[in-house]
Amino acid sequence: MFSHLRYVASIARGFTGYGLPLADLIQEGNVGLMKAVKRFDHDRDVRLVSFAVHWIKAEIYEYVVRNWRMVKVATTKAQRKLFFNLRKNRNRLGWMKQDEIDAMAEDLNVDTSTVREMEGRMTGADIAFDVDTTDDDESTFWAPSETLSDYSADPGTLTLKADEARVRQQQLDTALDVLDERSRDIIQSRWLAESGKKTTLGDLAEQYGVSAERIRQIEKRALKQMYSAVST
Repeated sequence: MFSHLRYVASIARGFTGYGLPLADLIQEGNVGLMKAVKRFDHDRDVRLVSFAVHWIKAEIYEYVVRNWRMVKVATTKAQRKLFFNLRKNRNRLGWMKQDEIDAMAEDLNVDTSTVREMEGRMTGADIAFDVDTTDDDESTFWAPSETLSDYSADPGTLTLKADEARVRQQQLDTALDVLDERSRDIIQSRWLAESGKKTTLGDLAEQYGVSAERIRQIEKRALKQMYSAVST
């Protein structure tokens, strides 16, 4: 399970266009990973990473909806789904053609007026206040979300289950809390560090004055403890 934490970070980086802290995006993705682990059926012929990706993205999408100021105009499930679909379908000028609006309204089962209203909110002046642009800069119409790169799944669908009451206690924190200080440091250094900053067994062995094999044993035991903490 914890080998997928770097995968969570990779997914989270695809959503930095809203100006939200990467660490928070990663934390939300980790919540999704933990939920996926609890619901994963090992007897099915599917890899955990394939099963978990939808849960990870759902948590991150929901975090964006809750915290990015302009996304807060989308307060219902239909509006949230509409918001993200508009981000995928608006043309380069920032406005959709009438036939595109009609098609989207039919596909999402909403009125064309609802599509047009949401589009108007997204292209309004307020949406650009996070971006340093000039009046003739085309990016004024796009707002920071233009850099949102992940459209591999329908975010509206992914967030339906995430609309339930949020569990504030992060399961990752719960898992780390069962560890002693040394074990926690080893796990954080080996598994939770930013990409490219992973500490080697040798470095930790030197730090704690033990062998690399001993660090490996502590790491293995800690991972089992964490798994047990989130599986109960």
